[in-house]
Amino acid sequence: VQLQASGGGLVQAGGSLRLSCAASGRAFSSYVMGWFRQTPGKERKFVAAISRSDGSTYYADSVKGRFTISRDNAKNTVYLQMNGLKPDDTAVYFCAARYITGFGVTAKQNDYDYWGQGTLVTVSS
Repeated sequence: VQLQASGGGLVQAGGSLRLSCAASGRAFSSYVMGWFRQTPGKERKFVAAISRSDGSTYYADSVKGRFTISRDNAKNTVYLQMNGLKPDDTAVYFCAARYITGFGVTAKQNDYDYWGQGTLVTVSS
């Protein structure tokens, strides 16, 4: 599967952005989808993940209550709605896909099989 992330940009603190990740290739509904983020010189960190079809979600504590992950299997797209953005949210955001037949929602980046190219989110103070 190929992943194409978009929607990044510059926003003021307290603002909102919605990231999208469009997938092509094998059946999108076969994949657990996740979002990760990375700042220069630091490890890539988990942000959120969503199950294949029942909508179960999992968030990093740092974004819980502010970010919402969702997916539209008919459009082969996963979204990350980001509200209440803070300067600390500034990062390159990556979407990722994990092919699995079971539940499989995970925060471990090594569990994901495919990665998008990343989209930059900059939050100004």
